[in-house]
Amino acid sequence: MNDGLIVSAACAAGFLLDLILGDPVWLYHPVRLIGKEISALEALLRRGPGRSHPAAAGAVMWILVAGTFFLIPLGILYGARRVHPALCFALEAFWCYQILAARSLWNESMKVYDRLKAGDLEGSRRAVSMIVGRDTENLTKEEVNRAAVETVAENTSDGVTAPLLFLLLGGAPLGFLYKAVNTMDSMVGYKNDRYLRFGRIPAGMDDLFNYIPARVTAVFMIAAAYLTGMNGKGARKIWKRDRRKHASPNAAQTESVCAGALGVRLAGDAFYFGKRYQKEQIGDALRPIEPEDIPRAGRLMYVTAVLMLAVFGGIRTAAGLLM
Repeated sequence: MNDGLIVSAACAAGFLLDLILGDPVWLYHPVRLIGKEISALEALLRRGPGRSHPAAAGAVMWILVAGTFFLIPLGILYGARRVHPALCFALEAFWCYQILAARSLWNESMKVYDRLKAGDLEGSRRAVSMIVGRDTENLTKEEVNRAAVETVAENTSDGVTAPLLFLLLGGAPLGFLYKAVNTMDSMVGYKNDRYLRFGRIPAGMDDLFNYIPARVTAVFMIAAAYLTGMNGKGARKIWKRDRRKHASPNAAQTESVCAGALGVRLAGDAFYFGKRYQKEQIGDALRPIEPEDIPRAGRLMYVTAVLMLAVFGGIRTAAGLLM
């Protein structure tokens, strides 16, 4: 089978496995391995010269982590292909399944939804703390609700469609490279005293890797808003107006579409590590945000992902057939 067809089929199989099974708690997830390498290298590189040159140390860490999680899967797949193409396909499909996080994002956001519907504010704060980076202990019910919708909207790209695009482009090795870049940003990309310089390169590279996927995802999410019966016209309007209202060049792309599709206001000021950060608001408050907006955002995420898999998977398959 042509490599392009193998990759397309493996991505489709991986997406279906994630849709059906989610992340099995008994299986060691490769992102934990990425996290362990990041932690170990940070501790090592901050010693000696890295103490006085944290930006350079962070750059070295980025090269080592990205290189590890691109080259090792590449080598393993090469060996599997030499044994049998079916083994290569099975391994590629399994890794695609592990790299995608749509079901996990749905499940974790729905835990927030369940606690909100039960009137359990403390429980909803604990649940949302598992999927956001901000301080959650003093959030109101509305703020918990908004934080959950925001993280589903933003992570539609970071956790689902961006890795899907990298998988379709270069298979599991490129997918793992993306996950390594994304994980480094989530662990060391903070703009605080500890990570402002050390995390500069990891944060910048994450912005670079997500620049095109975030914008492509936003366009497909607008289409998904129409298909799901949400406010497609509002999604397009708010995206055009508010897609740059974020410190990140990418995060507001999908948040603005989601806000417009739902007719709610997202973003605004938030606390991180006890410090208040001012953020622009995204969207218009045509109505108050409500718990039902969490599963709505989840449905928008799934339809967006299916559309992108169909379109870009079809392109990759057609290219494979022509080669």
